[in-house]
Amino acid sequence: MTLTELKYVIAVARERHFGRAAESCFVSQPSLSVAVKKLEEELGVAIFERRSNDIAVTPVGSLIIDQARKVIEEAHRITEIAHQGQDPLSGPVRLGVIYTIGPYLLPDLISRMTETTPQMPLILEEGFTTELLQKLRNGQIDVAITADTLVDTGFMTEELYEENFVVAVPSHHPWVNRSYVGTDELKDQTMLLLGAGHCFRDQILGVCPDLARFNLNATDVQKTVEGSSLQTIFHMVAQGLGITVLPASAIPYLTGLSNAIKILPFKNPPPTRKALLVWRKSFTRMAAIDAIREATLSLKLNGCAPLPDSKPEVR
Repeated sequence: MTLTELKYVIAVARERHFGRAAESCFVSQPSLSVAVKKLEEELGVAIFERRSNDIAVTPVGSLIIDQARKVIEEAHRITEIAHQGQDPLSGPVRLGVIYTIGPYLLPDLISRMTETTPQMPLILEEGFTTELLQKLRNGQIDVAITADTLVDTGFMTEELYEENFVVAVPSHHPWVNRSYVGTDELKDQTMLLLGAGHCFRDQILGVCPDLARFNLNATDVQKTVEGSSLQTIFHMVAQGLGITVLPASAIPYLTGLSNAIKILPFKNPPPTRKALLVWRKSFTRMAAIDAIREATLSLKLNGCAPLPDSKPEVR
């Protein structure tokens, strides 16, 4: 049994396809298939049930794969411990960020960390919260920045900053001369929302539960329209297709749309979200976590208040 074989079975379990697993491991499919079969023969059990159009993990295979992940992670820790003995900030860190934070945080964060820790480059990846947490669990990324809708348990988390929500309306909207908007008024508007999978969508529905009822009621489907990204929604608002709720950090990125969109604050207290740093309890490079957190807290993000007294906790 080798670490390479364990990596291969983890990849097959993740991809549910030998070809895609081989591509993700940068090997040929025959080589990966032979290695997986060799491991099954050595263990005397079938890890995968091979079907014509699909691959399923057997019950005992699921236990083996869970243990394989732990073995690979512990093996990776040996390298991390060695790096820490030299310089805990030496070497890249794989950072995942959710879609509604990444575009507005990463440009300044990358610039700041290039100045403060040039020996620790960030390997970046954007994704949905569920995707990033799965990759964090599998060891495909080291750290994630998500919002406080985190429901998974077993990770270490630390709060970074709290961010206000704002309302964006077309420049010809009846609300343009108002000083603020109440959350209870959103239900009477055509709302532009991100599609399913975005945690920011869930946060907006939490702000205005009536919108969630509209989403479930076919007769009111015209009340909500979905967009694939906040940038897409920016342009939909500018065209007068509806209004939306934005994280305040996105406002400086309304490039070329400032005359077509009016930003309005919510009535106090405004709805907010908290950005979190998330990492595995077994991740040993705490100096890297601290460096990312300190760099983030040093930034001046629009509508965001740093939370410097936050302490790590297990979720």
